[in-house]
Amino acid sequence: MIKLSPRYLFRTNVRTMALAERLAPLMNDMLPKYGIDTPERVQMFLAQMGHESTSFTVKEESLNYSHSGLLAVFPKYYKTEREARLHAHKPELIANKVYGGRMGNTLHGFGYKYRGRGFIQLTGFNNYAAFERDTGMPVTVKPDLLLNDREALLAACWFWKKNNLNRFADKRDVEGCTRAINNGLNGLEDRKKRYRFAQMVAFDD
Repeated sequence: MIKLSPRYLFRTNVRTMALAERLAPLMNDMLPKYGIDTPERVQMFLAQMGHESTSFTVKEESLNYSHSGLLAVFPKYYKTEREARLHAHKPELIANKVYGGRMGNTLHGFGYKYRGRGFIQLTGFNNYAAFERDTGMPVTVKPDLLLNDREALLAACWFWKKNNLNRFADKRDVEGCTRAINNGLNGLEDRKKRYRFAQMVAFDD
């Protein structure tokens, strides 16, 4: 069984040693339970989740976009500069506009309530509800549970297993794994860089 040390995490995809010391025992307990139990699987997990969470430092989607950011990132929802300027730097309005009416967000305010959280940015009521059914964590009622280290990691592991991402890890297929995570190749170069670095660092310190 792979056992991750804080030093290994710090030297790969975790921002600070203090954070690595918190996450190492959680990962050693949780990752094997979700089949992330070979060097290739651990390396891919750390690379992909490291990218998604900015080296395991971000657990919540900010949505604090400027008007130009809204036009660039959400052109489907912000078609005019006037509309983008009205919502700029107002995360609640932005979330309710871009996430409302989809992903199970049927009630007013659900877009913001069920915005991205956890190391994988779990988003939308349907995903929160599925995670809750499978893990027993009452995140539909207490979505901020996903801001805790353990629950944030659990969401990432749950997502990993649910989408069978080990099939890409076993083939060292960073591009395929990236597509499966975000339906595109967003951040591919950073993910590849993180993966190469994780491969270079030995597990045994």
